Amino acid sequence: MTSGNTVLPDPQRAGSTSGNTPPTAEETLPLAYAAALAGYHRALQTAPLSAGTRAKYVSRVRGYLTWLATSPPDLPGSAQQGVDRVDVPELNEPGARDGAVRDWRAWAKTVARHQPTTINNTLAAVDDFYTRRGLGPAIARREPLPRRAPKALTERQVVRYLRAVEHHAGSRDQVVALLPFYAGLRISEVVGLDLADITLSARKGILRVRGKGRDGGKLRSIPLARAELRGALTAWLASRRDLPGADQPALLLNRRGGRLSDRAARTIITDFGDQAGLGHEADNPFGPHILRHTFATQLIRAGTDPVLVADLLGHTSLDTVALYSRPTDHDREQALAHLTTDG
Repeated sequence: MTSGNTVLPDPQRAGSTSGNTPPTAEETLPLAYAAALAGYHRALQTAPLSAGTRAKYVSRVRGYLTWLATSPPDLPGSAQQGVDRVDVPELNEPGARDGAVRDWRAWAKTVARHQPTTINNTLAAVDDFYTRRGLGPAIARREPLPRRAPKALTERQVVRYLRAVEHHAGSRDQVVALLPFYAGLRISEVVGLDLADITLSARKGILRVRGKGRDGGKLRSIPLARAELRGALTAWLASRRDLPGADQPALLLNRRGGRLSDRAARTIITDFGDQAGLGHEADNPFGPHILRHTFATQLIRAGTDPVLVADLLGHTSLDTVALYSRPTDHDREQALAHLTTDG
Protein backbone atom coordinates (compact mmCIF):
# COMPACT_ATOMS: atom_id res chain seq x y z
CA MET A 1 0.00 0.00 0.00
CA THR A 2 1.41 3.42 -0.88
CA SER A 3 1.40 6.60 1.19
CA GLY A 4 -1.74 8.60 1.73
CA ASN A 5 -3.63 5.74 3.30
CA THR A 6 -6.32 6.58 5.79
CA VAL A 7 -8.44 4.54 8.14
CA LEU A 8 -12.08 4.40 7.18
CA PRO A 9 -14.56 6.37 9.28
CA ASP A 10 -16.85 3.35 9.06
CA PRO A 11 -15.95 0.93 11.89
CA GLN A 12 -17.46 -2.11 10.21
CA ARG A 13 -14.83 -4.75 9.46
CA ALA A 14 -14.89 -6.57 6.15
CA GLY A 15 -16.77 -9.80 6.51
CA SER A 16 -18.34 -8.77 9.82
CA THR A 17 -21.87 -7.66 10.56
CA SER A 18 -21.51 -6.74 14.22
CA GLY A 19 -20.31 -3.19 13.59
CA ASN A 20 -18.33 -3.24 16.84
CA THR A 21 -14.79 -4.06 15.65
CA PRO A 22 -12.50 -1.29 14.36
CA PRO A 23 -10.62 -1.89 11.12
CA THR A 24 -7.10 -3.28 11.27
CA ALA A 25 -4.11 -1.94 9.37
CA GLU A 26 -4.85 -4.39 6.56
CA GLU A 27 -8.32 -2.92 6.14
CA THR A 28 -7.23 0.67 5.44
CA LEU A 29 -7.86 2.19 2.03
CA PRO A 30 -6.24 4.94 -0.05
CA LEU A 31 -7.85 8.33 0.43
CA ALA A 32 -10.04 8.41 -2.68
CA TYR A 33 -11.45 4.95 -2.05
CA ALA A 34 -11.91 5.56 1.68
CA ALA A 35 -13.82 8.75 0.91
CA ALA A 36 -16.05 6.92 -1.56
CA LEU A 37 -16.80 4.18 0.95
CA ALA A 38 -17.47 6.67 3.74
CA GLY A 39 -19.91 8.52 1.49
CA TYR A 40 -21.66 5.28 0.64
CA HIS A 41 -21.87 4.38 4.31
CA ARG A 42 -23.53 7.73 5.05
CA ALA A 43 -25.97 7.35 2.17
CA LEU A 44 -27.08 3.94 3.44
CA GLN A 45 -28.07 5.34 6.82
CA THR A 46 -31.26 6.79 5.33
CA ALA A 47 -32.02 3.78 3.11
CA PRO A 48 -35.05 1.63 4.08
CA LEU A 49 -32.84 -1.34 4.92
CA SER A 50 -32.18 -3.28 8.09
CA ALA A 51 -28.96 -2.65 9.99
CA GLY A 52 -27.75 -6.12 9.02
CA THR A 53 -28.35 -5.51 5.32
CA ARG A 54 -26.57 -2.14 5.43
CA ALA A 55 -23.58 -3.75 7.14
CA LYS A 56 -23.38 -6.49 4.51
CA TYR A 57 -23.56 -3.98 1.66
CA VAL A 58 -20.79 -1.86 3.19
CA SER A 59 -18.63 -4.94 3.78
CA ARG A 60 -19.04 -6.14 0.18
CA VAL A 61 -18.33 -2.73 -1.30
CA ARG A 62 -15.27 -2.40 0.93
CA GLY A 63 -13.98 -5.70 -0.44
CA TYR A 64 -14.50 -4.50 -4.01
CA LEU A 65 -12.79 -1.16 -3.34
CA THR A 66 -9.88 -2.89 -1.60
CA TRP A 67 -9.40 -5.07 -4.69
CA LEU A 68 -9.69 -2.00 -6.93
CA ALA A 69 -7.16 -0.01 -4.90
CA THR A 70 -4.58 -2.80 -4.95
CA SER A 71 -5.15 -3.99 -8.52
CA PRO A 72 -2.24 -4.26 -10.98
CA PRO A 73 -0.90 -1.06 -12.56
CA ASP A 74 -2.45 -1.85 -15.95
CA LEU A 75 -5.83 -0.93 -14.48
CA PRO A 76 -6.23 2.87 -14.69
CA GLY A 77 -6.74 4.47 -11.30
CA SER A 78 -5.01 1.69 -9.41
CA ALA A 79 -3.19 2.33 -6.17
CA GLN A 80 0.16 2.44 -7.94
CA GLN A 81 -0.95 5.34 -10.15
CA GLY A 82 -1.89 7.96 -7.58
CA VAL A 83 -4.03 6.91 -4.65
CA ASP A 84 -4.89 10.42 -3.50
CA ARG A 85 -6.64 11.49 -6.71
CA VAL A 86 -10.34 12.25 -6.30
CA ASP A 87 -11.00 11.63 -10.00
CA VAL A 88 -10.29 7.88 -10.02
CA PRO A 89 -11.98 6.82 -13.28
CA GLU A 90 -13.37 3.55 -11.87
CA LEU A 91 -15.25 5.56 -9.25
CA ASN A 92 -16.56 8.28 -11.52
CA GLU A 93 -16.79 7.24 -15.18
CA PRO A 94 -19.34 4.72 -16.57
CA GLY A 95 -16.94 3.09 -19.02
CA ALA A 96 -14.18 2.63 -16.45
CA ARG A 97 -16.79 1.44 -13.93
CA ASP A 98 -17.99 -1.32 -16.27
CA GLY A 99 -14.47 -2.52 -17.02
CA ALA A 100 -13.49 -2.56 -13.36
CA VAL A 101 -16.56 -4.48 -12.28
CA ARG A 102 -16.13 -7.05 -15.03
CA ASP A 103 -12.46 -7.43 -14.08
CA TRP A 104 -13.42 -7.92 -10.44
CA ARG A 105 -15.96 -10.55 -11.44
CA ALA A 106 -13.32 -12.45 -13.43
CA TRP A 107 -10.86 -12.22 -10.52
CA ALA A 108 -13.46 -13.34 -8.00
CA LYS A 109 -14.36 -16.33 -10.15
CA THR A 110 -10.94 -17.53 -11.31
CA VAL A 111 -8.49 -16.32 -8.66
CA ALA A 112 -10.43 -15.97 -5.42
CA ARG A 113 -12.77 -18.82 -6.46
CA HIS A 114 -15.78 -17.30 -4.79
CA GLN A 115 -19.10 -19.13 -4.97
CA PRO A 116 -21.60 -17.84 -7.58
CA THR A 117 -23.94 -16.58 -4.86
CA THR A 118 -21.08 -14.65 -3.21
CA ILE A 119 -20.16 -13.04 -6.54
CA ASN A 120 -23.76 -12.10 -7.32
CA ASN A 121 -24.36 -10.70 -3.83
CA THR A 122 -21.25 -8.53 -4.13
CA LEU A 123 -22.27 -7.35 -7.60
CA ALA A 124 -25.65 -6.32 -6.19
CA ALA A 125 -23.95 -4.26 -3.49
CA VAL A 126 -21.51 -2.71 -5.99
CA ASP A 127 -24.43 -1.79 -8.26
CA ASP A 128 -26.07 -0.07 -5.28
CA PHE A 129 -22.81 1.74 -4.53
CA TYR A 130 -22.50 3.09 -8.09
CA THR A 131 -26.19 3.95 -8.28
CA ARG A 132 -25.90 6.09 -5.15
CA ARG A 133 -22.91 7.82 -6.78
CA GLY A 134 -25.18 8.77 -9.69
CA LEU A 135 -23.60 6.40 -12.23
CA GLY A 136 -26.15 3.61 -12.18
CA PRO A 137 -25.39 -0.13 -12.12
CA ALA A 138 -22.44 -1.55 -14.02
CA ILE A 139 -22.91 -3.55 -17.20
CA ALA A 140 -21.69 -6.90 -15.91
CA ARG A 141 -23.61 -10.16 -16.08
CA ARG A 142 -24.35 -12.26 -13.05
CA GLU A 143 -23.04 -15.75 -12.46
CA PRO A 144 -25.50 -18.52 -13.35
CA LEU A 145 -26.67 -20.30 -10.24
CA PRO A 146 -26.97 -24.09 -10.08
CA ARG A 147 -30.62 -25.10 -9.97
CA ARG A 148 -30.68 -27.75 -7.32
CA ALA A 149 -33.58 -29.65 -5.89
CA PRO A 150 -35.00 -27.90 -2.82
CA LYS A 151 -33.92 -29.47 0.45
CA ALA A 152 -36.32 -32.22 1.52
CA LEU A 153 -36.33 -34.83 4.27
CA THR A 154 -35.29 -38.40 3.61
CA GLU A 155 -37.68 -41.22 4.50
CA ARG A 156 -35.85 -41.90 7.75
CA GLN A 157 -35.94 -38.23 8.69
CA VAL A 158 -39.66 -38.09 7.94
CA VAL A 159 -40.28 -41.02 10.27
CA ARG A 160 -38.28 -39.38 13.08
CA TYR A 161 -40.12 -36.09 12.63
CA LEU A 162 -43.59 -37.65 12.58
CA ARG A 163 -42.79 -39.71 15.68
CA ALA A 164 -41.71 -36.58 17.53
CA VAL A 165 -45.00 -34.91 16.57
CA GLU A 166 -47.07 -37.99 17.45
CA HIS A 167 -45.60 -38.18 20.97
CA HIS A 168 -46.38 -34.52 21.69
CA ALA A 169 -49.45 -33.98 23.88
CA GLY A 170 -50.58 -30.64 22.45
CA SER A 171 -53.05 -30.89 19.57
CA ARG A 172 -52.46 -27.27 18.49
CA ASP A 173 -48.73 -27.86 18.07
CA GLN A 174 -49.47 -31.07 16.18
CA VAL A 175 -51.67 -29.12 13.76
CA VAL A 176 -48.92 -26.53 13.23
CA ALA A 177 -46.34 -29.28 12.65
CA LEU A 178 -48.45 -31.36 10.24
CA LEU A 179 -50.00 -28.72 7.98
CA PRO A 180 -46.79 -27.96 6.01
CA PHE A 181 -46.01 -31.68 5.67
CA TYR A 182 -49.45 -33.11 4.84
CA ALA A 183 -50.94 -30.05 3.08
CA GLY A 184 -47.88 -28.21 1.74
CA LEU A 185 -48.72 -24.93 3.44
CA ARG A 186 -46.30 -22.06 3.92
CA ILE A 187 -45.97 -21.04 7.56
CA SER A 188 -47.70 -17.72 6.83
CA GLU A 189 -50.60 -19.71 5.41
CA VAL A 190 -50.70 -21.93 8.50
CA VAL A 191 -51.11 -19.04 10.94
CA GLY A 192 -53.41 -17.21 8.51
CA LEU A 193 -56.07 -19.92 8.60
CA ASP A 194 -59.46 -19.06 10.08
CA LEU A 195 -62.09 -21.41 11.43
CA ALA A 196 -64.21 -20.64 8.39
CA ASP A 197 -61.45 -22.01 6.15
CA ILE A 198 -61.94 -25.58 7.39
CA THR A 199 -64.58 -28.10 6.45
CA LEU A 200 -63.99 -31.28 8.40
CA SER A 201 -65.66 -34.66 8.85
CA ALA A 202 -64.51 -38.05 10.10
CA ARG A 203 -63.34 -39.26 6.68
CA LYS A 204 -62.51 -36.13 4.71
CA GLY A 205 -62.06 -32.41 4.84
CA ILE A 206 -61.08 -29.33 2.87
CA LEU A 207 -58.79 -26.40 3.61
CA ARG A 208 -59.32 -23.07 1.88
CA VAL A 209 -55.91 -21.39 1.75
CA ARG A 210 -55.03 -17.87 0.71
CA GLY A 211 -51.52 -17.81 -0.73
CA LYS A 212 -49.00 -15.08 -1.46
CA GLY A 213 -49.51 -12.34 -4.00
CA ARG A 214 -51.43 -9.18 -4.71
CA ASP A 215 -55.02 -8.58 -3.63
CA GLY A 216 -54.59 -10.87 -0.64
CA GLY A 217 -53.25 -13.84 -2.58
CA LYS A 218 -54.75 -16.59 -4.70
CA LEU A 219 -57.26 -18.93 -3.05
CA ARG A 220 -56.79 -22.68 -3.37
CA SER A 221 -58.51 -25.72 -1.90
CA ILE A 222 -56.51 -28.56 -0.38
CA PRO A 223 -58.08 -31.88 0.61
CA LEU A 224 -57.40 -33.06 4.14
CA ALA A 225 -56.51 -36.52 2.91
CA ARG A 226 -54.45 -37.74 5.86
CA ALA A 227 -56.23 -39.15 8.90
CA GLU A 228 -53.36 -37.97 11.13
CA LEU A 229 -53.96 -34.35 10.17
CA ARG A 230 -57.73 -34.64 10.46
CA GLY A 231 -57.34 -36.22 13.90
CA ALA A 232 -55.08 -33.42 15.13
CA LEU A 233 -57.48 -30.78 13.79
CA THR A 234 -60.48 -32.48 15.40
CA ALA A 235 -58.72 -32.65 18.77
CA TRP A 236 -57.62 -29.02 18.56
CA LEU A 237 -61.06 -27.74 17.62
CA ALA A 238 -62.54 -29.58 20.60
CA SER A 239 -60.04 -28.15 23.10
CA ARG A 240 -60.09 -24.68 21.52
CA ARG A 241 -63.71 -24.12 22.59
CA ASP A 242 -62.67 -23.69 26.23
CA LEU A 243 -59.68 -21.42 25.66
CA PRO A 244 -59.32 -17.62 25.79
CA GLY A 245 -60.14 -16.20 22.38
CA ALA A 246 -62.51 -19.02 21.47
CA ASP A 247 -64.77 -16.44 19.82
CA GLN A 248 -61.93 -15.19 17.57
CA PRO A 249 -61.88 -16.19 13.87
CA ALA A 250 -58.28 -17.46 13.91
CA LEU A 251 -57.87 -21.22 13.84
CA LEU A 252 -54.65 -21.26 15.85
CA LEU A 253 -54.53 -19.27 19.09
CA ASN A 254 -51.73 -18.30 21.42
CA ARG A 255 -52.00 -18.45 25.21
CA ARG A 256 -53.56 -14.98 25.39
CA GLY A 257 -56.31 -15.85 22.92
CA GLY A 258 -54.84 -14.02 19.93
CA ARG A 259 -53.78 -15.40 16.58
CA LEU A 260 -50.63 -17.51 16.74
CA SER A 261 -47.71 -15.60 15.27
CA ASP A 262 -45.48 -16.66 12.40
CA ARG A 263 -42.48 -16.70 14.72
CA ALA A 264 -44.20 -18.85 17.34
CA ALA A 265 -45.32 -21.36 14.69
CA ARG A 266 -41.78 -21.60 13.31
CA THR A 267 -40.45 -22.25 16.79
CA ILE A 268 -42.95 -25.07 17.30
CA ILE A 269 -41.75 -26.76 14.11
CA THR A 270 -38.04 -26.23 14.72
CA ASP A 271 -38.44 -27.63 18.25
CA PHE A 272 -39.92 -30.80 16.75
CA GLY A 273 -37.00 -30.86 14.35
CA ASP A 274 -34.55 -30.63 17.25
CA GLN A 275 -36.28 -33.54 18.97
CA ALA A 276 -35.94 -35.54 15.74
CA GLY A 277 -32.28 -34.57 15.28
CA LEU A 278 -32.94 -32.47 12.17
CA GLY A 279 -31.73 -29.02 13.16
CA HIS A 280 -27.97 -29.25 12.76
CA GLU A 281 -27.21 -28.04 9.20
CA ALA A 282 -25.83 -24.51 9.43
CA ASP A 283 -26.15 -23.84 5.68
CA ASN A 284 -29.75 -25.04 5.47
CA PRO A 285 -31.35 -25.26 8.92
CA PHE A 286 -34.52 -27.25 9.40
CA GLY A 287 -37.75 -25.29 9.23
CA PRO A 288 -41.28 -25.18 7.80
CA HIS A 289 -40.01 -24.67 4.24
CA ILE A 290 -38.29 -28.06 4.32
CA LEU A 291 -41.58 -29.74 5.27
CA ARG A 292 -43.29 -28.01 2.33
CA HIS A 293 -40.46 -29.09 0.02
CA THR A 294 -40.82 -32.66 1.31
CA PHE A 295 -44.56 -32.56 0.58
CA ALA A 296 -43.88 -31.52 -3.02
CA THR A 297 -40.93 -33.87 -3.53
CA GLN A 298 -42.90 -36.90 -2.38
CA LEU A 299 -45.80 -36.07 -4.70
CA ILE A 300 -43.55 -35.54 -7.72
CA ARG A 301 -41.60 -38.74 -7.12
CA ALA A 302 -44.84 -40.67 -6.70
CA GLY A 303 -45.76 -39.67 -10.27
CA THR A 304 -48.27 -36.92 -9.48
CA ASP A 305 -48.99 -34.57 -12.39
CA PRO A 306 -46.80 -31.45 -11.94
CA VAL A 307 -49.78 -29.27 -12.83
CA LEU A 308 -51.65 -30.73 -9.87
CA VAL A 309 -48.64 -30.29 -7.58
CA ALA A 310 -48.34 -26.65 -8.64
CA ASP A 311 -52.03 -26.18 -7.86
CA LEU A 312 -51.66 -27.72 -4.39
CA LEU A 313 -48.61 -25.57 -3.64
CA GLY A 314 -50.15 -22.38 -4.96
CA HIS A 315 -47.45 -21.93 -7.62
CA THR A 316 -48.21 -20.36 -10.98
CA SER A 317 -45.00 -21.55 -12.67
CA LEU A 318 -44.31 -25.16 -13.56
CA ASP A 319 -40.59 -24.31 -13.68
CA THR A 320 -40.64 -23.99 -9.91
CA VAL A 321 -42.31 -27.36 -9.48
CA ALA A 322 -39.86 -28.98 -11.91
CA LEU A 323 -37.06 -28.37 -9.39
CA TYR A 324 -38.58 -31.03 -7.14
CA SER A 325 -37.78 -33.68 -9.73
CA ARG A 326 -34.06 -32.86 -9.76
CA PRO A 327 -31.63 -35.17 -7.94
CA THR A 328 -30.66 -34.26 -4.40
CA ASP A 329 -27.31 -34.76 -2.69
CA HIS A 330 -28.85 -37.80 -0.99
CA ASP A 331 -29.83 -39.23 -4.39
CA ARG A 332 -26.24 -38.84 -5.61
CA GLU A 333 -24.88 -40.55 -2.50
CA GLN A 334 -27.32 -43.41 -2.93
CA ALA A 335 -26.37 -43.81 -6.59
CA LEU A 336 -22.66 -44.00 -5.82
CA ALA A 337 -23.30 -46.54 -3.08
CA HIS A 338 -24.14 -49.05 -5.83
CA LEU A 339 -20.61 -49.00 -7.27
CA THR A 340 -18.70 -52.26 -7.05
CA THR A 341 -15.84 -52.44 -4.56
CA ASP A 342 -13.22 -55.08 -3.83
CA GLY A 343 -14.58 -55.60 -0.33
